[in-house]
Amino acid sequence: MVTTFQDLIFDPQLIRRFDVSGPRYTSYPTADRFVEAFNADAYRLWLGKRTVGGIGRPLSLYVHIPFCNTICYYCACNKIITKDHGRSAKYLKYLDKEIAMQAGFLEGSHDVIQLHWGGGTPTFLSRDELRHLMGSINEHFRLLPNGEYSIEVDPRKVDRQTVALLGELGFNRMSVGVQDFDPSVQQAVNRVQSIDETENVVRAARQSGFKSVSMDLIYGLPRQNVMSFNRTLEEVIRISPDRLSIYNYAHLPGLFKPQRRINEAELPSAEAKLQILSLAIRKLTEAGYVYIGMDHFAKPDDELAVAQRQGRLHRNFQGYSTYADCDLMAFGVSAISKVGPTYCQNYRTLDEYYDRLDNGTLPVMRGIELTPDDLLRRSIIQALMCHFEVSIEGLEIAHVISFKDYFAAEIADLGEMADAGLLKIDDKWISVLPRGRMLVRAIAMVFDRYLRADRERARYSKVI
Repeated sequence: MVTTFQDLIFDPQLIRRFDVSGPRYTSYPTADRFVEAFNADAYRLWLGKRTVGGIGRPLSLYVHIPFCNTICYYCACNKIITKDHGRSAKYLKYLDKEIAMQAGFLEGSHDVIQLHWGGGTPTFLSRDELRHLMGSINEHFRLLPNGEYSIEVDPRKVDRQTVALLGELGFNRMSVGVQDFDPSVQQAVNRVQSIDETENVVRAARQSGFKSVSMDLIYGLPRQNVMSFNRTLEEVIRISPDRLSIYNYAHLPGLFKPQRRINEAELPSAEAKLQILSLAIRKLTEAGYVYIGMDHFAKPDDELAVAQRQGRLHRNFQGYSTYADCDLMAFGVSAISKVGPTYCQNYRTLDEYYDRLDNGTLPVMRGIELTPDDLLRRSIIQALMCHFEVSIEGLEIAHVISFKDYFAAEIADLGEMADAGLLKIDDKWISVLPRGRMLVRAIAMVFDRYLRADRERARYSKVI
C-alpha cells in the first residue's frame, strides 16, 4: 500500500477530538510494562533457545553510546554530558565484555542483517574508538552483505574524514539530527547548527556510498511558528534526504530535567503546532515524499517505502524497519533486546551497568516474556502502525481465535472512530482510512490490554 497525500487527510477537528496521550509502540507490551522478575538468567535462557523448532532468524544489533559533548534542552534520551574521552574509553571496555558475553550465550547463527548505533551521540567516539567498537562487533558477529547498517550523527561534531571512515567500517545509512534550522529556535534549545554543517555531512555521506540519509525534525519547539518552520522545510527539501522524521516535542520537564531550561511561555500553542504539522505534511508530500506512518516520510524509491508497498514494513525500537523477523540483541546502558517472545532492558546508569558486568552477569534490569495474548495484540498493533490494515481472517488462522468474540469490547470501542471516518471494520478487514492515518496510535491503543486495564495515559506524549 502506498500512502500519498490524497490517501492522507489532515483534519484538525478530528485530531483535536482523538488526540490522546499514548505510546509510540516501538514494542508491545511497552517498556514501562517490563518486570524485574525477568532477569539476566531469563535472557540468557532465551539466547540459548533461538534455534528451538529449527527457526534460524537473522540478527539485528543495537549499540547505545550515551555520551554527548553538549546538552540539547529538548532531549529525552538516556545520555551523559561530558567532554572526557576517558569515560568513553572505559565504556568501550565494558561494551566489549557485554558483546562477548551475549555472543557466548547465543545459540545458532551469528549472522547480522541490521545494525544501529544510537545515543547520545555515537560520533562522540574518536576515530580509533569507532574502529575499536566495530572491530569488537566483527569479532563475534558476521555482518551480511547488503544489510542495513545505520548510525546517528551530530553534524556539528563530524567532518568529511569521519564520514568516510564510517563508510569504510560498513555503515550504509545515516540519521542526521536537525530539529530546526531557525537560529532563534536553535538558541532556545541550545543546539546551534548551521545549514552548511548539515549539508556538508549529507554530501559527504553520499560521496562515501551511503545508501540512505535520514533527517530528524521536531515540531512544537520554543519560538517555532509556521513561517519559520516553512523556511526550515524548504532547506530540508533542497538538501533532499531519503527519509525524514518529524517528531512532536513532548514538554515533560517533570520527567526530563534538561527540559526545565526551556521557557514554557515560548512554546507554540496547540493550534500553532497543528498548523506547523499540517504545513510539513503538505510540503513534503508535494515534494514527492511518501507518508510511511506516524511521523515518518520517505522517497518512493527508498527501501522503507518499497517495504511498505510489499507488506514487509516492521516497527522496532529504532522506528520503522525493513526487516521484520530479526532477533534484536542490544548492548550498552538502557538498551532493549528482543529475542524470541521476550524483551529485556539493560540497567540505565553506568555504575549499575559496570557493576553487573564486573560480577560476570549480563546487565539486565527488567524484561517480559510475552503471553499468547501479548503476541496476538502485538501483531495487530504492528499491522496497524506499518500497513494501516489488519486481516481478521489471517489473525483467526494464525492465533486460532474468533476475532468477533475475542475482541468484542475493542470492536465496540472502535465504533466511535468508525463513525468519525477514521477507520472501516467489516468481517475480513480493519482498514485505517485517510482521515485516521495521523491518528493510528490512538487506534492501536484500543488493542492495548495494559492500557485497557489501567486507563493511565498521563505517562505518554500526545499522539500529535
